[in-house]
Amino acid sequence: MTKLDLNIDPKALGKVAVLMGGDSAEHEVSLTMSGPGVLAALLHSGVDAHAFNPAERGLHKLKAEGFNRCFIALHGRHGEDGTVQGALELLGIPYTGSGVLASAIAIDKIMTKRLWLADGLATPRYAQLKKSDISRERCMAIPDQLGLPIIVKPPHEGSSMGISKVLGYSQMLDAVQLAARFDDEILCEEFIDGPELTCPVLGEGDTAFALPVVCIEAEGGNYDYQNKYFTDTTRYLTGSLDAALEVEVRALVLAAYKSLGCRGWGRADVMLRKRDNKPFLLEMNTSPGMTSHSLVPISAKAAGISYEQLCLWLLSQARLDGKA
Repeated sequence: MTKLDLNIDPKALGKVAVLMGGDSAEHEVSLTMSGPGVLAALLHSGVDAHAFNPAERGLHKLKAEGFNRCFIALHGRHGEDGTVQGALELLGIPYTGSGVLASAIAIDKIMTKRLWLADGLATPRYAQLKKSDISRERCMAIPDQLGLPIIVKPPHEGSSMGISKVLGYSQMLDAVQLAARFDDEILCEEFIDGPELTCPVLGEGDTAFALPVVCIEAEGGNYDYQNKYFTDTTRYLTGSLDAALEVEVRALVLAAYKSLGCRGWGRADVMLRKRDNKPFLLEMNTSPGMTSHSLVPISAKAAGISYEQLCLWLLSQARLDGKA
């Protein structure tokens, strides 16, 4: 694993806006958890950092108020979907994380799966529904195609918003209708029986590297919104995989990151099939959570990188598309 260059002068980073809040379904997590955590870490490191909520202030004010770069601590739509990134490109203000195209692709779990499958990367089988074409007959046909159980989710949301695990035909329509409350498309995905893993990646291109794999053990096996952010019973384990499997998962995640053209940082969620220990990619997060429960800081800590060091390094990597 590559070591980070942590010899960073915080004063050289200029005036920094920590973008938090926004208007997505995940705005509360960003505004009350990720954003304040990043802001506090940067301030403690000596960065001239300020909170900035795009839901309350126009992004054009970033330029008018002399901000030199942005740490994107937004989640979901209008945060990690390429829209904010595009606005910052037009303003000429460097930002953390992936660029416009990679952000737009990664927020779309269906498009992400298409690219991964084209590159021969393992991801669960799936079917796609349109909100405008939801019928009982169409919904009932999907278990015949994918088998049961099935995971039904909105493909443009995160933090387990609108997700259901369907155990029988009678639950299918309700699950699809729940997902449709969040999205115009619905992703129905083959259920992979086994533990859930996650693995962050830092860097770009040939210099990108995967951090330690985190194994997630949630109460009742349900890593939902509540267990992600508001309970202390979920266990996050690093170093629990055997060495060969750890190497395999990291290699898969790194390939997935590069396949989407990500940069800066990201975190892939993976299911490990119990019967044969085969890993399957679920999604790539290009603006991962940075809360006390968050997975990237847990993994980074296992690699000897503190939360403050991680935040400062990520900020130092802020840039615009096409500019090193």
